[in-house]
Amino acid sequence: MKKIIFATGNENKMVEIRMILKDCGYEILSMKQAGIDIDIVEDGKTFEENAVIKATAISRCKEAEGCVVLADDSGLEVDAMDKAPGIYSARWEGEDTPYSIKNQKIIDRLEGLTGDARSARFVCAIAAAFPDGRVETRRGTIEGQIAFAPAGENGFGYDPIFYVPEFGKTTAELAPEEKNKVSHRGRALEMIKEVL
Repeated sequence: MKKIIFATGNENKMVEIRMILKDCGYEILSMKQAGIDIDIVEDGKTFEENAVIKATAISRCKEAEGCVVLADDSGLEVDAMDKAPGIYSARWEGEDTPYSIKNQKIIDRLEGLTGDARSARFVCAIAAAFPDGRVETRRGTIEGQIAFAPAGENGFGYDPIFYVPEFGKTTAELAPEEKNKVSHRGRALEMIKEVL
């Protein structure tokens, strides 16, 4: 069976990815499962640049020979915060800072703002590095607002504070199948499926 190596160590992300790509005819491995352990400096200026940096670095590993390598870079853009945390979403306020604290800091920064003034989006850029050296990228987004308080037990990261008006829920309140259909990562992966 053809293999995809997905450049992440995030098991929550791997669960989502496997659900979305389950019917694409590839075995999907995390870096750990593929036996790849390298540090990659993500110094790109955009989500796309960081995804390409990760995908191409891993595709050069001998363990990735003959495999398609997928890498994503994703994050939250809050318009009232000049699109921060953006590409620094995972490292914003410190890499080891729990998301419960990061989420509360964003809510506090938006105090007094209502409606469209709380607009935000999740962005996910996925790069696919093919064995022949070709690299393709696709971007998915989901528009929403920052909630006034965290809600929901599903998802991870900023999901409890990302409110989607069309559902009347945060992405952490959506069932996993529901979230995968509309999420930034789900949309980007659907576009990558067409490339595969």
